[in-house]
Amino acid sequence: MKNKKVLVIGANGAMARYMIPYLAECGCKVDGLDRVSVESSNPNVRYITGDAKDPAFRNELLSRNYDAIVDFMIYSSLELPVILPMMLSCTGQYVFLSSGRIYDNLEVPVKESSPRLIDSSKDHLLVNSDDYCIRKARGENILFNMPTKNWTIVRPATTYSYLRYQLVTLEAADTVGRARAGKKVVLPIQAKDVSATLSWGGDAGKMIGKLLFNSQAMGETFNINSAEHHKWGEIADYYTDICKLQPVWVDKEDFLAIKSPDPFNVSNRWQLEYARLFDRIVDNSKVLAATGMKQEEMMPLYDGLKYEIDRTPLDIEWKVNQRMDDYLADKGL
Repeated sequence: MKNKKVLVIGANGAMARYMIPYLAECGCKVDGLDRVSVESSNPNVRYITGDAKDPAFRNELLSRNYDAIVDFMIYSSLELPVILPMMLSCTGQYVFLSSGRIYDNLEVPVKESSPRLIDSSKDHLLVNSDDYCIRKARGENILFNMPTKNWTIVRPATTYSYLRYQLVTLEAADTVGRARAGKKVVLPIQAKDVSATLSWGGDAGKMIGKLLFNSQAMGETFNINSAEHHKWGEIADYYTDICKLQPVWVDKEDFLAIKSPDPFNVSNRWQLEYARLFDRIVDNSKVLAATGMKQEEMMPLYDGLKYEIDRTPLDIEWKVNQRMDDYLADKGL
């Protein structure tokens, strides 16, 4: 890895913030691209502020002959046929961020060979949409059919990190933010006994880092996650213990109405019904074998959540979820 040039697109994300220092420690020269300004004192790391979707800016960047590119961007179905061949032509190894959300709920534990929603779902609206799980699978299909195999596909499970604290489909403002404000948190009762896999960004980032310049990774897909899993109700209990989160379990239709009052806004429903209500017990044996990592060395979920939540600044102004406040008030909760 020493002196290898790596471009990381989306350098301030949940996994990239841990992967970049790891690559620098391994001797890589890392350029981290993000829309927001990031700083580093590490001489092996240079952060670049810019828009990866601006063609002129992107073309100049890709002309720098990177040995590997790790791409955390989300592209539309229209962008994928243009971007992915371009990336493959510009580097020795291209890492495409897919998602554990691509999987259907037909096999437990979930393996890399498990059925994908794009192939098996009977919901014709979903499979003809540009939903996150579908566009990621379309990106995979493009790579599968490319004549070169200088790509690696990674499929992370739900990944928590600094300021990323998920609970079912809620994010930080509605989990830690509401807990710190002493407000209750509404959750769908149908998810309470469903198994979920949450992985720490530090472990996921290291896994991706260890797949770079790894002959076992070329032309392959990997689940990027811990094998530890818990029911959503148990994860809610972790939040309660760590930051005094007060869950209120309600029917999923009430929960979805809080997320969006528009009945035709299907993205929230699909994220819930085609991801968080699926049992996500994930087999990570393939990535462990390729990277030499061990499950027992990975961050336990409780410890990881506590570490990230405890270092959250106290002065953050969290976005107020007025619909959740109104629902709780209306129900006398």
